[in-house]
Amino acid sequence: MIVANGEYDNAGLQQLGSPAADADALAGVLADRTISDFDVRVVRNETAHAVEAEIEDLCAEGRPDDVLLLHFSCHGLKDDSGGLYFAARNTRPDRLRSTAVPADFVQQCIRQSRSRSIVLLLDCCYGGAFGQGVAVRSSGDANVLDSFRGGRGRAVITASNSIEYAFEGARLAEGQPAQPSVFTSALVEGLRTGEADRDEDGWIALGELYEYLFDRVRERNPKQTPSRDIEMQGELYLAKSRRRRIKPSPIPADLSAAIAAENPFTRLGAVAELRRRLSSSNLPVALGAFEALKVMASTDIEHVAAAAADALRSAVVRADVSSVRLSAPPGEVAAAVVRAVGPPVAREARFEASHAWIRVTETDAGAELAVTAGASGTRRGNVVVTGPTGDAVVAVEIEALPVPEPEAVAEPGPEPIVAAEPEPSPAEPEVKPVPEPPERPNVALGALDAPNATLGALDAPNATLGRLTEPAAAEAEGGVAADPGPGAGGTEAPESAATARAADPVGGFAGLLAITGAVFAVVGLPMNYRYGYSLSQYRPGMESYVLVVGACALLAGILTLAPGTRSRTGPALLFGAGLAALFGLLRFLGEAIALSQQGDTELKAGYTFALLAHLAWVVAGACALAALGRSRAVALGAGPVRGWPAWVAIVLGLTAAVGWIVQLVDLNTYDSSDAGRATAYFLLGALLAVSVPVVAVVLRPRLVGCAVLAAGTAGLLGVLAPTFAAVFEEASLGLGGQAIAVVALVLLAIDTVVLAVQARNQPIGRQP
Repeated sequence: MIVANGEYDNAGLQQLGSPAADADALAGVLADRTISDFDVRVVRNETAHAVEAEIEDLCAEGRPDDVLLLHFSCHGLKDDSGGLYFAARNTRPDRLRSTAVPADFVQQCIRQSRSRSIVLLLDCCYGGAFGQGVAVRSSGDANVLDSFRGGRGRAVITASNSIEYAFEGARLAEGQPAQPSVFTSALVEGLRTGEADRDEDGWIALGELYEYLFDRVRERNPKQTPSRDIEMQGELYLAKSRRRRIKPSPIPADLSAAIAAENPFTRLGAVAELRRRLSSSNLPVALGAFEALKVMASTDIEHVAAAAADALRSAVVRADVSSVRLSAPPGEVAAAVVRAVGPPVAREARFEASHAWIRVTETDAGAELAVTAGASGTRRGNVVVTGPTGDAVVAVEIEALPVPEPEAVAEPGPEPIVAAEPEPSPAEPEVKPVPEPPERPNVALGALDAPNATLGALDAPNATLGRLTEPAAAEAEGGVAADPGPGAGGTEAPESAATARAADPVGGFAGLLAITGAVFAVVGLPMNYRYGYSLSQYRPGMESYVLVVGACALLAGILTLAPGTRSRTGPALLFGAGLAALFGLLRFLGEAIALSQQGDTELKAGYTFALLAHLAWVVAGACALAALGRSRAVALGAGPVRGWPAWVAIVLGLTAAVGWIVQLVDLNTYDSSDAGRATAYFLLGALLAVSVPVVAVVLRPRLVGCAVLAAGTAGLLGVLAPTFAAVFEEASLGLGGQAIAVVALVLLAIDTVVLAVQARNQPIGRQP
């Protein structure tokens, strides 16, 4: 939870710009599932009692295995006795006990929490000098950390000690643009870039974070000294880091023997094996092979060394572009993306900018650049891509576009004297002159309308540069920019307008394939399925299932091709429809296999079209999932199941599966031959009922999972038709099992709506 109070009703407390910026920056990092696994709540500019209620809720709801992190960004005040208080919106410096948040209250909440790991970050001033009229007294030897001692598994890190000020931006002053404070900006930078991972083990520990904060804060402002009081059993890791030091694995003994063999052809064989190991996703194995090839390239005979050098070149660090050229109005930001290419060991790279006007945000796919144009002319810099197998340099240029001069407005002169015209006679209607349309004013070129911009590897002559803070793809689909749910992929990556206009060929193929499958299904339904019977006559109920899944696939295919929904909504629905189509595909394949074993080949054109339709839908679903993974508008990933609606979805899927199993058991008791013919309906339906909710609730972003669950649930409702037809005239218990399945799936459809509303409305912070 982030408590950000920068607006105060009392005139004696200086308004702060940093808390708002602190909250946005820190919430964005902590909500990024590639960095941490926190569910973020922001409390902005609330009164003291509202802040206390939020703190008590956080600590009371914490479970033993939860890590609670509480961050204060506000004024810190002390009373006459040295007691510490956090300023809220309604705080009066002369009435701290009743209008501010006491540190003792926070301490009590922390002590009473069930959580075994609690971290408190205090970005506050301690002492006076907040503005004229503030009389806050503090003894020079009082230590803020004294207010938070005691208990195991607790840690406190403060922006400054008891007699220093926590600086807002670069100085304590009003009228400056809102920037994160020195302390919080260092905290965000250390977590975002991974620089706080001092030992480069892929994890940012609490101790490492403090050491990084101490160095960076003192470097930027020697008058501010972060302090800490950490009482932890074992190490506490707060975030993940891409700065992972890879230790090469030793070469196996038989391969080492081949490398040292006297026969050069044996050593050439060793080079081939090392090249294969070089492309392994096991990075220590790949790096071990790289080190061995380096030795062979420098010490072996010419043709063996040449083969080793050629293998090394395939794994050196490379970027997908050698240069990035951008343009934007002065002071504006243009965006681009740079990716490392090659085998996994070559893609394990870091990206560092040569200048402060090039901001680098590392992602799993590479790095996003936010480049700020200068006042005039062209800025030139570099981004260095460094990995365990070498480094590469990408040149970055941004041209400041000229801003057109405003048109001069002529000074108004004296109004001319115009003679009065005679009144028109009644017989002659008055003819009014038609005014000419006004000329369109000159429009200054903005960063969204750069005429000759090159974006990353794209070299389109009219590429449009998007603002870094403008998630075009997410807004086009009504999504949210950050998903605070756990797992990877909470947040969507920024996407330039040029890339947003370009359709993903994989997604386009999936959409066309889904529509083709729907056409096959409609054409094949009236045709003979077996002997002289259509599908509805030979397998009653299956035609309803085919129509339901076909409608879902057709809609999803159209949305996958539509510009506004092709990056997330369409592929997500299509993946869910593909999951539902597995029922029909396996059912039709099983029937063909069973009949072929009996020597019966009487399956007709209706069967062929139905099989091809379901095969097309399943393949389209797989391609849609691949398109989601490739999309820069969606950080696709998986995470743990969190929240009661997600668990309810899994329970309802299991309940539907139980209902179908009950039907199968009763049908087998009543008539084993009928049960044998209908077993595939019930078993496949039960398997699908369990699989669809589980897959959907672990997908991230959550809105993608909700779309998958919606299409999959529609397919499950379609399965009700053939299962009902199989037991309609057989047994009352079978109908009871069908009723269980019906109720469970209807409730699952309702729960899907609840999940979608929850995912769409989930904030990264609370507004005042």
